[in-house]
Amino acid sequence: MYEILRKEKLGPAVFRMDILAPAVAKKHKAGNFIMLRIDENGERIPLTVADKNVDTGAVTLVFQVMGKTTARLAEMNPGDALLDFVGPLGKPAHVQSLPGAVVCIGGGIGVAPVHPIACAHKAAGNRVISIMGARSKELLIMEAEMAKASDELIITTDDGSYGKKGFVTQALEEVILREGKENISLTVAIGPVPMMRFCCKVTEKYEVKTEVSLNPIMVDATGMCGACRVTVGGETKFACVDGPEFDGHKVNFDELTKRLAMYKSHEAVSMEKHLHEHHGGKRCWE
Repeated sequence: MYEILRKEKLGPAVFRMDILAPAVAKKHKAGNFIMLRIDENGERIPLTVADKNVDTGAVTLVFQVMGKTTARLAEMNPGDALLDFVGPLGKPAHVQSLPGAVVCIGGGIGVAPVHPIACAHKAAGNRVISIMGARSKELLIMEAEMAKASDELIITTDDGSYGKKGFVTQALEEVILREGKENISLTVAIGPVPMMRFCCKVTEKYEVKTEVSLNPIMVDATGMCGACRVTVGGETKFACVDGPEFDGHKVNFDELTKRLAMYKSHEAVSMEKHLHEHHGGKRCWE
């Protein structure tokens, strides 16, 4: 069993949790993810690690309530325990000393998985320019952590309630034009699929290498079931073992979007059933 050490609400339906998992904390590298299961009747879900503390054995997760399992997770408290907490899984981010800047972009909840990658590049001696965005100020998360991991932090909000008004893609293009494309070695974009897609359109125009982190539906996380398959450069890849990071300019985003929508109706039914059985239909975590 894996004890929940700490729980913090970061925003509407967004939570940070520290889980006691010393072995995972010791071996985790930036870009890895974990699979957790709450109990014997629960489903497995993948979550990217936002931070770790090797000394205390704590692994930090940041998640948004999207379905029944994340709703149940949000209802748990310190002292409760998870049945399964498997990891680290996937290939870690490729981090090395680079001649140019690394631009790390996090949209919404995507700020959490981009954080350890920014930290790793900073530790490697790279200049890190981070861009984080959300629809409004109340939906921004981990600003202090991203500021610490970055040489420069740019914040955007759709409504202009904080930082620069607009989208991360606009800020990204401004950075490329300001720095010069030859002075940017890598862009890492993590967030909603449309955001990653449009970030890739911007960087492709300027021929800037771009990596995205994909989080399709996963079941076993070992490459056996094929649920997480994605098409990259015309080839079938499995996000759980070949990723989750891929060359963003080669990802088939149309196919990815369709696959992510396959079980939306089933997820909605499961969520509504859970709410009516346990909370009288109320979304208590919002």
